[in-house]
Amino acid sequence: MDEYQEMQVKFGEDYFSSAAYSHVSFDRFSQYWWSNRFYATLVLKHGPASGRVLEIGCGLGHLLGWLVDQYDVFGADINPWALGEASKNVPRGRFLLLSAEDLSAFPENTFQVVIAKHVVEHLEDPVAAIAEISRILAPGGLLLLATPNMDSLTRAVKKEKWIGYQDPTHISLWSPGKWLDKFQLFRLHPRKVFSDGFWDAPYISWLPTGFQKILFGAPGGLQAVFGWSIIPLRMGESMIVLAEKS
Repeated sequence: MDEYQEMQVKFGEDYFSSAAYSHVSFDRFSQYWWSNRFYATLVLKHGPASGRVLEIGCGLGHLLGWLVDQYDVFGADINPWALGEASKNVPRGRFLLLSAEDLSAFPENTFQVVIAKHVVEHLEDPVAAIAEISRILAPGGLLLLATPNMDSLTRAVKKEKWIGYQDPTHISLWSPGKWLDKFQLFRLHPRKVFSDGFWDAPYISWLPTGFQKILFGAPGGLQAVFGWSIIPLRMGESMIVLAEKS
């Protein structure tokens, strides 16, 4: 079994058909519903008024569903089953079986926006993916990328229980500085670098978890509701980057 086939097994139907990725993504009380809405809002606020959008690792297409009325949307994933579900969820989208490290199906400068939401940490060769993103992104285009934040204050608190370490498929966990250096190498210049807040309570053993979810989660919740990009990098579990291609 080659590396591509191994990835397909890791991110197979069982992975995407779990409650976290399927029906709850249409439930406005789900954190995934709010997450998709938040990332879509960032594209609408910081991206162009129209054009082509590609989401790499599109899963079931829920994020693209927020954007299809304004953009020509494309999704790429390594899971045929997920792509079939995405086509049902977003009938006007176009979905392709592609790896993030090889997007050669697309010519240079094809897209005005590329989204890679919690994808690069799963890749054996994230630099190849960054190079491909730069190649297919048009000059002046927007990259929206999220990945676990190795500079998070909570990593030192939770140690081996930190959220970024809980998924065994997270094989490329880099510092924010290393990611940003790689972006610059490929003409991807960060406009904003921020975080998503502390949402993985509990952080303190003697405080009720429900109270901690409110206490620590409020800044991230407000940011998600209003589409802000203001939480400092160290104050959250994910690094979020809005970068422009020169």
